[in-house]
Amino acid sequence: MNHLKLGAAELDRMPAIPDAQMSPEQKKVMDEIAAGPRGRIGGPFIPLMRSPELMNRIQKVGEYLRFHNTVGLRNSEFAVLIVARHWSQPIEWAIHRTIAEKEGVLPATCDAIAEGRRPDNMTEDETLIYNVLEELRNNRSLSDTTYGQLHKRFGEQGVIDLVAHYGYYSLLAMTMNVARTAVPQNTAPVSGLKAIPG
Repeated sequence: MNHLKLGAAELDRMPAIPDAQMSPEQKKVMDEIAAGPRGRIGGPFIPLMRSPELMNRIQKVGEYLRFHNTVGLRNSEFAVLIVARHWSQPIEWAIHRTIAEKEGVLPATCDAIAEGRRPDNMTEDETLIYNVLEELRNNRSLSDTTYGQLHKRFGEQGVIDLVAHYGYYSLLAMTMNVARTAVPQNTAPVSGLKAIPG
């Protein structure tokens, strides 16, 4: 199923809630988030706002993973691209591809991931992260060899942080896919990201 573009027959199921229609809990959470490093939120947090306490707890996990993780910004953004590809999630892809490229991930690497291909010329860290997340998706776990490589490079906290990246960004992707969250009009075009059959 391809939810990369919303057509007339596929409208956003959970659009933004106007400020005047927000509950006191929703307003409180929105104000708290707007005061943090994210500023005003959009994307997955629009549908998640239907459960404000859950959204607040989830966004705190995301704040850690995005701004304070132990694998580094370039590596974490590369990881998000793999997750966005696994879920064919255009908003997640558009937001994080821009950041990943600013952090030094090659456009050709991004293009290959978008097309569902294993990228050529990945860095050692990118190769490791790619292998880890592909194995995690396919096998629902990691072999001793892969775990050992990940542990040697990033330590136990890095292992947990990278696994949490996969879980957190998968949750956001699933939420947006179910809600059919519209790609913001000011978002860069999502080129090459097509749903992978099966």
